[in-house]
Amino acid sequence: MSIRVLPSNLVNQIAAGEVVEKPASVVKELVENSVDAGASIIDIHLSDGGKTLITVSDNGKGIGKDELPLAVERHATSKLPDDNLFNICFLGFRGEALPSIASVARLSITSRTQQDDSAWKIEVNGGVKSQVVPSSGSCGTRIEVRDLFYAQPARLKFLKTATSETASCIEVLQRIALANPQISFSLYADGKKKLFYPAAIGDEFQQRLERLNDIVGKDFRENSVMIDESRDNLRISGYVSLPTYNKANSLSQFLFVNDRPVRDKVLLGAIKGAYQDVMTSGRYPVCALYFNLSPQEVDVNVHPSKTEVRFYNAQQVRGLLVTAIKNALSRASIKTSNTLNLQNIIRKENVREDYFLHEPSPVFQSSYSPKKQAVIPEFANNFSYKNDFDTSVIQENDQNVGALGLARAQINDTYIISQTADSLIIIDQHAAHERIVMEKLKEGLAKHSVARQIMLIPEIVSLNDVEKSRILAVAPKLAELGLVLEEFGSTEILVREIPALLQDANIKELVVDLAQQIAEWGSAFDLTEKLHLVCATIACHGSVRAGRRLNIDEMNRLLRDMEKTPRSGQCNHGRPTYVEMKLSDINHLFERN
Repeated sequence: MSIRVLPSNLVNQIAAGEVVEKPASVVKELVENSVDAGASIIDIHLSDGGKTLITVSDNGKGIGKDELPLAVERHATSKLPDDNLFNICFLGFRGEALPSIASVARLSITSRTQQDDSAWKIEVNGGVKSQVVPSSGSCGTRIEVRDLFYAQPARLKFLKTATSETASCIEVLQRIALANPQISFSLYADGKKKLFYPAAIGDEFQQRLERLNDIVGKDFRENSVMIDESRDNLRISGYVSLPTYNKANSLSQFLFVNDRPVRDKVLLGAIKGAYQDVMTSGRYPVCALYFNLSPQEVDVNVHPSKTEVRFYNAQQVRGLLVTAIKNALSRASIKTSNTLNLQNIIRKENVREDYFLHEPSPVFQSSYSPKKQAVIPEFANNFSYKNDFDTSVIQENDQNVGALGLARAQINDTYIISQTADSLIIIDQHAAHERIVMEKLKEGLAKHSVARQIMLIPEIVSLNDVEKSRILAVAPKLAELGLVLEEFGSTEILVREIPALLQDANIKELVVDLAQQIAEWGSAFDLTEKLHLVCATIACHGSVRAGRRLNIDEMNRLLRDMEKTPRSGQCNHGRPTYVEMKLSDINHLFERN
């Protein structure tokens, strides 16, 4: 078969296969055009999930009569004035969206500029253009896309239900709306309003918070910390969630490069790395991060969808992002997720009816006698430890009380109860001490001064061949953490020294856990990148165990150490180390309004 030039309509359909995947792709391209046109109000209407009709209207600068035919030509654009692909200041620049959409659907554009007395309209059906004709309309542009993929019926079978396609359109619009909080967005599906985001007011951060509150929810606003870091010509700003506020997937991680929504592997990997020692595996933080840098420092011409980018200095971007997140989490080191409050733990309306008796218990007699009284369990048998305090002693120590208050009791040899002026706090003693030990190990490692303790009687640990060979291969690095190992016999290793922080830890269990962990990573890994996991394992074994009885001085010492330790609001696995319950919530529970 001889070589031939493909007809223009077929070329457009091939291009459409890259640009127009589903209705959400159309919404993305058209809304981005509206943003580039300087619109302050953008309205979207969908029918049948966008398969039958997609309408995008804006109040932007509009398209003149003479430019309408050019707007639907391939590679015709007003967004590359200097023909420099490394100086892109708009969301669109390829000139592919409108002709690609027009090649697989029925497209009409009605537009009016401020200089025109009336609007003008052009239609394109399956790639065939009509004449430009007068029309009615206010300043701005209205684009209708009907019968998507009518020219390619085979593509229709790949579309999902109307509900699913509408959800995809909403997700796309939310990302664009987060990048542009100064713009008002609305979306209607089959005549029903699905979302409305009014234009936010205030400064940059106030606008973003208002839009985040609309899209992500107020819980994120209450459980996030602000980021604003700069280095050279790069600025990273936005909000990241506390480690204790997380999701099961990364879909709630919103990233913007020069206000362009992106999904970049370098950035997602950096976020994961920044949370690596404060969040459990399989959970993801929530964030909205904005990267601003010179257009010459980033290549957005990577993929037709324009959601992927390449940074000229990816290491600088990654390094600043990790630093910014870690600094923000350190500033909020004692703070834990506000969603873990009494209202989320105990909901009065959910108390089961069969927990109450119609006859009041003699123990519960008082002047207030409701119809149903709670059954009082045998608390004495359930308390494992209790502290009684002299009020005068507490008042003398009040000046030394920090954010976590004074210890009042220990329950079940696991939880410390403390009190502040307006709150009751429950602390998981093992999780809290685990974080303290972890941070001390990391601090010592950074200073090359982890304190060691020589074992009076060296510990002998038996391992299989793989575990033994792998752990001995990284023995020099483990020695920097204070764990000194030597080969001993065919299947054993000898533990000569341990980190002084471990004290009463079960060294044999620790070494076995480390050996299995390192063996699981395989030979192709860099221990330097895994040291946080090693530190976490050592810290876990060296921490105060659940089930250990503490006296009042030990409890308060733990609280004071938490207040001085970075990221002490969560353990090494991302779980909260304490839960704070406001006395006002407790009063409400007991109807003390």
